[in-house]
Amino acid sequence: MDLYTLIKAVILGLVEGLTEFAPISSTGHMIIVDDLWLQSKEFLGKYPANTFKVVIQLGSILAVIVIFGERFMDMLDFKSRRTAVKSSGDKLKLSHIIVGLLPAGVLGVLFEDAIDEYLFSIETVLIGLFVGAVFMIIADVISSKYNSVKVESVDMITHKQALIVGLIQCLALWPGFSRSGSTISGGVLLGMNHRTAADFTFIMAVPIMLGASVLSLAKNWQYFTIDVFPFMAAGFISAFIFALVSIKFFLKLINKVKLIPFAIYRILLVLVIYVLYFYF
Repeated sequence: MDLYTLIKAVILGLVEGLTEFAPISSTGHMIIVDDLWLQSKEFLGKYPANTFKVVIQLGSILAVIVIFGERFMDMLDFKSRRTAVKSSGDKLKLSHIIVGLLPAGVLGVLFEDAIDEYLFSIETVLIGLFVGAVFMIIADVISSKYNSVKVESVDMITHKQALIVGLIQCLALWPGFSRSGSTISGGVLLGMNHRTAADFTFIMAVPIMLGASVLSLAKNWQYFTIDVFPFMAAGFISAFIFALVSIKFFLKLINKVKLIPFAIYRILLVLVIYVLYFYF
């Protein structure tokens, strides 16, 4: 495998790492970078290329686990330095995550085939990107107008709020809508500040993305051959490094800039994809 091909893997890992957890839709960016430019299916083949996208997603998930490692250990009742929170009884529990995951998990399993068959097209992704952007703008406007921030830490999230965010997350089953865009917006509408909504989004993403990725790899393990291993490894490492950087940067930024700048970017992205796909 030549150097240029490995550079393509690094670029795709970069795109995954920078966009997976930001509310801008990694699907939309993969369409621009891979489907319309690098075209990994041309040199890997259809199924190995799909497997590669699962591998780089695992790199992004690992970055979240590293950043929120202590939080995960605490939820699983492993030894943690957060003794004050543990003793108070008011903290984010594993049950909050389970409640938040159930709606999208159930619908995802029930409608997986229909989603894959009917919703994974350029046109449907563009719709998801645009409608999701409008939803983000609405969440920011309502939050700003009514100054409704009441939840300033994930340890203040109730099971009811976790369930509602989980129901809103179902919107992200439409490709392009963005899981983080929907859940952060939902959290903001429920009175969370943007950082709290983002923290909850990232923590909740790990089990559902990890489970989906592992299942996908199990189905497609035969495509993970020695010939494509360097490509897979380069993409995985790239996605992990860039996700680590982007998540830390995003969490510092989100309370300051909020969602509207990301929504505007998404609308511009729709225009770019539309022009590139339909006119070139």
